[in-house]
Amino acid sequence: MNIKAIIHPAEEGGYWAEVPALPGCITEGDSMEEVMANLKDAIEGWLEVANSRNVIAPTDRVVEIAV
Repeated sequence: MNIKAIIHPAEEGGYWAEVPALPGCITEGDSMEEVMANLKDAIEGWLEVANSRNVIAPTDRVVEIAV
């Protein structure tokens, strides 16, 4: 899965990043390498929490759509 993130320079140094498609998914790091690693962790954590909150009724269907 590929997902877009925006990396911003932080005023105090380093970087902070946000994932527009995942509201509230933000992270930071002192270097580009660190912010990239933290982004991966933040996205995985966000998706894990989102998936655990979905309660699916027996009559519901789960589908995957490729775009």
